[in-house]
Amino acid sequence: MQTDIDPRSLIGRKAFDRAGTKIGTIDEVYLDDATGFPEWAAVRTGLFSRDAFVPLEPSELVDGALRVPFERALIKDAPDFGVGRHLSPEQELQLYHHYGLDVGASARPTPDRDFGKVAGAEDA
Repeated sequence: MQTDIDPRSLIGRKAFDRAGTKIGTIDEVYLDDATGFPEWAAVRTGLFSRDAFVPLEPSELVDGALRVPFERALIKDAPDFGVGRHLSPEQELQLYHHYGLDVGASARPTPDRDFGKVAGAEDA
């Protein structure tokens, strides 16, 4: 995905799976602490449902919506870590494995690092 997009501008946008079926609406965007680039989006999958984490790479922004290149069932079955807090390196690895993605250098666990900072969150 484009790295020059303001991650806050993704919040509220619709997300669709590879077949064009609506998944839901983006609630939060998580940044990689090492690069500062948007890495994961939490997508609200339904009115009474939960947020599912989707990878922003290899997703694309198409006509103002996020197109996630995975099937809706796989996205809905993603591990549920809740939203509004950091993703631990272990949680991030679980998500990479769930989607069958290669683990990039920035996603490998390193001691004493918080990964998956929420976009716009203040540092403590």
